[in-house]
Amino acid sequence: MSEPTPEQEGPAVEPQDAISLTPSRRQLLMGGAAAASAIVSIRPALANTAASVLNCTIPVPDQGRAGNYIAPSGQLVPAGTQGAFPGTGRSFTGEQVKQAMRGRPLPGTSYEQNQTYLNYIRRLQRGTSGFTCYASLQMPR
Repeated sequence: MSEPTPEQEGPAVEPQDAISLTPSRRQLLMGGAAAASAIVSIRPALANTAASVLNCTIPVPDQGRAGNYIAPSGQLVPAGTQGAFPGTGRSFTGEQVKQAMRGRPLPGTSYEQNQTYLNYIRRLQRGTSGFTCYASLQMPR
């Protein structure tokens, strides 16, 4: 006897059963409409997130440490420390920091101040004012 061929093995599929396995045109259209509505509702949320990241602020330094100076390394040091800069007394927006990290200076700063303040911002840690804003700038879009 000969062995059965692959076409002969397994249950036979009737043409009527094959039709029920493929989705109907209506089902496909309904699925597409659901996907499109999800995309439409997600895009504005992402746009709002991107806009809020660029408008968030980073104080240099935060209010709790406003009396300190900032060393060129970005560390906070006592006021009057040689070579260190006083805090800005203001906050920078996420957009300003993002541009500064690409080579533009922070508003109202000299080259040395700009580098010092950027080093301070890069050293921000969780729990420090401005950390969330800085962290969100680091996330890929």
